Order: sequence, then C-alpha cells, then structure tokens
Amino acid sequence: MGNHPSDYVYRAGAYRRQPTGYQAFIPASLPPNPPIQITGELQVLLSQAALALGRLDGSIQTLPQPDLFVLMYIRKEAVLSSQIEGTQSSLQDLLAAEARIFTPNQPNDVDEVVNYVGAMNHGISRLSELPVSIRLIREIHTKLLQGVRGSHLTPGEVRTSQNWIGPAGCTLNEAVFVPPPPHQVMQDMSQLERFIHTDTELPLLVKIGLVHAQFETIHPFLDGNGRVGRLLITFLLCEQEVLLKPVLYLSYFFKQHRQQYYEELQSVRDNGTWEQWLTFFLRGIVEVSGQATDTARRILALREEHRRVITDNFGRAAGNGHRVLEYIYRHPIVSVGDVQGLTETTYPAANGLVARLVKHDILHEFTGQSRNRRFMYKSYIDLFHDTEPEAGM
Repeated sequence: MGNHPSDYVYRAGAYRRQPTGYQAFIPASLPPNPPIQITGELQVLLSQAALALGRLDGSIQTLPQPDLFVLMYIRKEAVLSSQIEGTQSSLQDLLAAEARIFTPNQPNDVDEVVNYVGAMNHGISRLSELPVSIRLIREIHTKLLQGVRGSHLTPGEVRTSQNWIGPAGCTLNEAVFVPPPPHQVMQDMSQLERFIHTDTELPLLVKIGLVHAQFETIHPFLDGNGRVGRLLITFLLCEQEVLLKPVLYLSYFFKQHRQQYYEELQSVRDNGTWEQWLTFFLRGIVEVSGQATDTARRILALREEHRRVITDNFGRAAGNGHRVLEYIYRHPIVSVGDVQGLTETTYPAANGLVARLVKHDILHEFTGQSRNRRFMYKSYIDLFHDTEPEAGM
C-alpha cells in the first residue's frame, strides 16, 4: 500500500478555524488522495451493484408501460427521502393529495413530498438539454422548496450564511458538523461540477458515491441539502444511462440505516474513510436494486392476473374494465366520476363498473362515505409499501 494512516486524516479535507472562532470543514477536491483502493469487499460489491442495476434496468424494460410504473417509484422515493428529513406523510397521503382528497387528519407536510415528485420529474426532463451541473441543481432546489416549509430559505440560491448540522435547537458551537463557510461554497461546488464532468479512471458507481458524499459535505443550501443530494444520485445514474428510467429508491436503504448513513458521511470528513462509505453506498445499491427488480416482477404478475379476471368475468363491459385497469396504474385513486369520464358512459354504468371492480377485489372503497366516494387500487399500492421493520432508527 505504502500509505501511512495519517495520510488519510486530511484525505477528505480539514477543519479550519473561522474569524469568529468556530471550526468549519474545508473539503479537499475530488478524487481523493491517496486514491480509492478498490480491493476486497469493495471490489466484490462494485461488480454486484453493476449486475443488480443491469437486471433492474432490464426488468423495467419488460413492463408494458414502463412510465406508469416509474411514476410510482418516483412517488416512493419522494416519500422516503422526505421522511428521512422528518416529514410524516406516507405514500397514501401523497396519492390522496394528488387525487385532491383533503381529510382533516392529513399531514400538512404532504406538499413537500408533492414538490419532490415535481423536482424529480423536472430534473429528468431537463437532462436531455442540460447536464448535471450547478445550474440544474439550483433549478431542482427551487422546485423542491416552492411554497413549503423552508421556502423563506432562498430556494435555488447558494447560501450566503453559515449553516450547521446537529440536534434540533443546537447552536453553531454545539454542532455535530459545520460545512464550509459561505465564501467557500461556490468554489467547492465548481470543483464538484468539474469532477462530475471529468473523465476519470474511477468506475461510475464509485464516482457517484463520491459526488453524493461531497455534496452533503458542502451543504450548499440553507435547507433541502439531503433531498437534493439524493436526487443527484438518480440524475447521475440516468444521465450516464446506467438506468434508462429513475427507478432506484436508495432512500429506502438510507432511511432503514439512517444512523449509519450519517455516521459514514461524518467518518469520511473526520477520518478520510472513503472506502468504508463506498462499501455502505454500494451495499445499498445492491439491496435496493434487488427489491425494485422483484417489485417489477410482481407488478407484471398483478397486471396479468387482473386482466384475466376482467376478461373472464366482465362480459361486454370487459373493454371498459381494461381501460380502467390501465388508468389506475397511473392514478391509483379514482372516483366514479373519473371512471365515467374515462369510459364516456352514463353515471349508473360507471357506478356499475366500479362495483364490479370492487367485487373482484381490484378496487377498494376507502373513504367510508356514501357521497364523494373514492376507490384505491390497493393491491398495486401495497407493492410499494415498506415491508420490513425499520432498523437503525
């Protein structure tokens, strides 16, 4: 190896005392020096992650209308990434908000999740004309904070004051981590942008793992850094065409291992442990890609089963039954009025069709009302729910 352990202490950067007395972290530019050692477990995980992403990309291509399913993956990532930051909204809250059903007990932070979906969609569509860059990152940040908690914290603007990370209510001097001072931020972001666009010998997944950690260390905004940094992972995978669709929700893994996620990032800053962080990051990619591939397989099976049920049981209404089935993959919560508009039939006919879908367990009424009833495609939504107990919370 030839590297002394002390070489690694300042490998990610160093703490520097600021004029007013506090210590802030000044990141070293990427790639790390001494270089990343891709050996042992890291090497094994790298090939496993590449294979798992290839399988996932292939499984999404087999879906009849990939974009319908992509929309649910994006919603799922939005919910999980926002929950890491403390929002209470669930996937069902988000779907209800999109369907414009407002209930008295709906979490008031659901708009933040709606914004995340908008930010993801905006970023993916912009990638065709704009590379992953400071400009794109600022646009995404603007979308994320529009009209929600934190919208007073200069959406789209790189910070001009010091921020810090620590328990709620802690002061600058009690912080767990103090990112670079404001006058340093644009320079650090420019270096990061240069690294993103420079061809290096590093494998792409290693490069993306480095970029995410470095972005979180720079913490360029007053709010929303975690969510933007996680979006960045997806944008880089899509920009480099590792994935053709944004169907990797790494936030599931980060949320499950939230404490370790923060500790690994902090250990990079304090001890230069880039390889340890990358091992954690790649393990997440392997695990989450496997889950998403499995979900795609289940979606396909569910759709085939429900198509068969409609064909076998709906007689002359089967054509309209199939139209509704395709529709609820895009909008998993519907009303009889929606079905009437879609099928261009009378209200009683639409009501009858919905009743049949309920009878055959395809739709479930969940509002418990006699008027303004709403129905959800529960078996589909359930495929995206967390199945495992949360660890490390």
